[in-house]
Amino acid sequence: MQITNFNTMPNGSFGIDFPDLDSDNTLITVFADSSLLDDDSVLNPLRAAYPKSKFVGCSTSGEIFQSTVNDNTVSVAVAKFEKTNLQCSTAEVTNMSDSRAAGQTLANNLKSDDLTAIFILSDGLNVNGTQLVNGIKANVSEGVIITGGLAGDGARFERTWILKDRIPTQNFVSAIGFYGKNINIKSGSMGGWDVFGPERKVTKSKDNILFELDDKPALALYKTYLGELANELPSSGLLFPLAIRENEDDQNQIVRTILAIDEKNQSLTFAGDIPEGFLAQLMKANFENLIGGAFSAAEQAKLSNSKENTLAIAISCVGRRLVLKERTEEELESVLDVFSQNTKLVGFYSYGEIAPHAITQDCSLHNQTMTLTAITEK
Repeated sequence: MQITNFNTMPNGSFGIDFPDLDSDNTLITVFADSSLLDDDSVLNPLRAAYPKSKFVGCSTSGEIFQSTVNDNTVSVAVAKFEKTNLQCSTAEVTNMSDSRAAGQTLANNLKSDDLTAIFILSDGLNVNGTQLVNGIKANVSEGVIITGGLAGDGARFERTWILKDRIPTQNFVSAIGFYGKNINIKSGSMGGWDVFGPERKVTKSKDNILFELDDKPALALYKTYLGELANELPSSGLLFPLAIRENEDDQNQIVRTILAIDEKNQSLTFAGDIPEGFLAQLMKANFENLIGGAFSAAEQAKLSNSKENTLAIAISCVGRRLVLKERTEEELESVLDVFSQNTKLVGFYSYGEIAPHAITQDCSLHNQTMTLTAITEK
């Protein structure tokens, strides 16, 4: 397996001779700003250099390249597999009700007896990440590793894209399938937020829309905790995610982040489902715990054959970046402290992360986590 990574220079060009790694089983990952919807010509040299390769990519809330976070750049990794077959698939998702069907389409298109793993990149605004993941899980064999994330758009929440046929395109989800016994993929996902305030019961919800907590309007209740920050919703909601669990005995806590608000219905729309009857509690940032969470995610994702060339894809929530601010790169440094020197790290800040849960290993949509996918060949 041969890997290289690079990003654009301040003048907007790549400024390098692309390595000769084009093949049917070469994976090109591309992470860039949402402005590529208006002009994607920066990708033309990349597309010309790799006519046979499989492209996946999406818009971001910040591009990750090794230990740095950038805006308005293009972060790229090129990985040529020697013993692993790759296959791409896309599905349209024009609104959230299409999410499960889109997942089913991706899974059915990629399904095979030797399918080992699926990496997903999704529209970040018009998708219910929970239902997308459920649609995939229901249609692939147990043991297939599923990771990925939801595209970002800074803190604007206006438009996102994924690469479809190498072109930035809205309202789609994409996936890459990895096939065979020689691929070695491991993931890790961890948060690091602290819960605060009372734990409340979800008394009215529908899919990923929360209407009431303890029989009180959810938006009004949320605003009381945000104070002056309520005027900046939905972006300020990234600073105060919601932790949910099925009951008091449930240790599988999942974090949810706001995507939109509805003043008329006093409701909150999240990136994933908020089931009725679940318990919910607000969370707030703890800087050291957030950075420690990234380190723990890397420990989970570290491969046993870590001396081999490794592609690591980091997907961290935009809420973490907004909280950490100038300390954001510390979480990337902590990741690279765990991985070997042969690791090429790329990724993006997202509106949601997809990975198996650290305890149950059941794949779910997460928010406010650092999620890592480490890939190498045996």
